[in-house]
Amino acid sequence: MYPEIMVIPMREELTRAGVGEARSAADVDAALAQSGTTMVVVNSICGCAAGKMRPGVRMAMQHTTKPDHSVTVFAGQDRDATDRARSYFGGHPPTSPAIAILRDGQLVYLMQRSAIETSTAPAIAQELARAFDTYCAPTTA
Repeated sequence: MYPEIMVIPMREELTRAGVGEARSAADVDAALAQSGTTMVVVNSICGCAAGKMRPGVRMAMQHTTKPDHSVTVFAGQDRDATDRARSYFGGHPPTSPAIAILRDGQLVYLMQRSAIETSTAPAIAQELARAFDTYCAPTTA
């Protein structure tokens, strides 16, 4: 674990963009108990989170269509919250960073580190915007 003072700016980069923070397993469960779509961002101190993932998420949050809710956990800092978030990812191996979209608590989309580290922030934002349009757009009955 890193000293909390070091990760505060990394946490705030997402919370300033409107992504809520889950610091405990109970926080994660509460966030994912909400109906609709929830984006879960597994934040990290690594370079690909700093230079690609967080800027990409911030850009994507400007898109017209967005998840109903969004929450972030910080890998290596908030271990219980991160472990609980990953438990919703349907057996996919844990990676940091990662971005998931769940609908009513069920995983519908997952971008893992392998896709993040080989992309640019604008490409991540574009892919997330596509995922938002696919999984988060209101449905008509």
